[in-house]
Amino acid sequence: MTGLAALTTAPEGAVLAAEDLSMFGTDPWWLVVVKAVFCFAFLMVTVLFSIVWERKVVAWMQLRIGPNRNGPWGMLQSLADGIKLMLKEDLIVKRADKAVYILAPIVAAIPAFMAIAVIPFGPPDNQVSIFGHRTTMQLTDLPIAMLYILAVASVGIYGLVLAGWSSGSTYPLLGGLRSCAQMISYEIAMGAAFASVFLYSGSMSTSAIVEAQADRWFVVLLPVSFIIYIITMVGETNRAPFDMPESEGDLVGGFNTEYSSIKFAMFMLAEYVNMVTVSAVSVTLFLGGWRAPYPVSTFWEGANQGWWPMLWFVLKVQLLLFFFIWLRGTLPRVRYDQLMKLGWKVLIPVSVVWLMLVATVRALRNEGYDFSRIVLYVGAAVIAVLLISFVVDMFRDRKNRTEAEAAGPEPAFDPMAGGFPVPPLPGQTLPPVPRRTPRRERELVVSGGPDTQSDGNASDGKEAGGV
Repeated sequence: MTGLAALTTAPEGAVLAAEDLSMFGTDPWWLVVVKAVFCFAFLMVTVLFSIVWERKVVAWMQLRIGPNRNGPWGMLQSLADGIKLMLKEDLIVKRADKAVYILAPIVAAIPAFMAIAVIPFGPPDNQVSIFGHRTTMQLTDLPIAMLYILAVASVGIYGLVLAGWSSGSTYPLLGGLRSCAQMISYEIAMGAAFASVFLYSGSMSTSAIVEAQADRWFVVLLPVSFIIYIITMVGETNRAPFDMPESEGDLVGGFNTEYSSIKFAMFMLAEYVNMVTVSAVSVTLFLGGWRAPYPVSTFWEGANQGWWPMLWFVLKVQLLLFFFIWLRGTLPRVRYDQLMKLGWKVLIPVSVVWLMLVATVRALRNEGYDFSRIVLYVGAAVIAVLLISFVVDMFRDRKNRTEAEAAGPEPAFDPMAGGFPVPPLPGQTLPPVPRRTPRRERELVVSGGPDTQSDGNASDGKEAGGV
């Protein structure tokens, strides 16, 4: 415990945000209900807007018009789509496990709404008036709020896995298995990115983490953690280019292939609510939460008072939602082996090494070392590790080259070895396609010319003078 306390202790001259959660849990029951309804309405309205915004932005990127019929500028298109899905015929496939089949969309959708409960929309000491009662702009907070968010996000993946298994079909099962593997691969790197924030803030409370960013946002102090979390949140929400569980090119529709009507709409709702949730978590951890951006906070003292913090929070969330849309309209879908390689061989090692560097810097600052000496020590350690890695790779490549020369040429890759065509794995190449025997060039003649005259045995079977 002393080592953990040393890592989470603030450096000299810094002040940690105190975990004063006494302002939570004192609201009357009806005010708690009002705030819970507001959180639900915020997610639903943001989802309805995000669907239309995504279709508009992608259409703009692809030089199309986009939705423009339902409502002014097509803004009611997502509402019309929801009504249409609810009025469609609700089918249940014959071989499905009906209880799990019906429960899976609920399991996927409900956890997506639960994480917003601990997200702060404003400072805890800036209480606003709602129907004459002073209250904080946050439903509740916990000393381990970030662990609560991780736990809730992990429960939501069960809905996708159960949907694929209970459908009684092959393609949905493959989509569910892909979802499970993808979640495991990216949750580890996401947790390591969170741990770096915990070291700098000294707390797992969301309100305390935002308070710790009073002087400088964590996106500046922890840029590698921010990049890792941005990548992992795209993988966690199954969005392009990591939408492997729903890759319609090879799985028809993924885990939701056998679903229709309102159950299919719940899967779609869960995806977009998760987008809003992970964007809100990213804003809370790295982008200052409800705090006004730098130029505004310098010349306007009241930028973080009253209802204004909610405006800055919503603008930051919308900016990250635009990032989701931008990725979908820009990058193609990756292969599944590339997805796994990125998660296990890149993100996890980088996140663990970065976490070790952050912990080392915090420990050295707590011991009173000067910042320039810390940079010197850490830089020397990084250069030493890179040199050792370079030497090891050089000798390993030389050894592999020697063994390959001694073993002789490898057998050619046979794409039909298993009885059906399979694509080559990384490092394998398809055999060259044999060229067709070139056809003899035929002499082209002009109809009616001297070469068209025949003695009746023309090779083309046509009478003289014809073509």
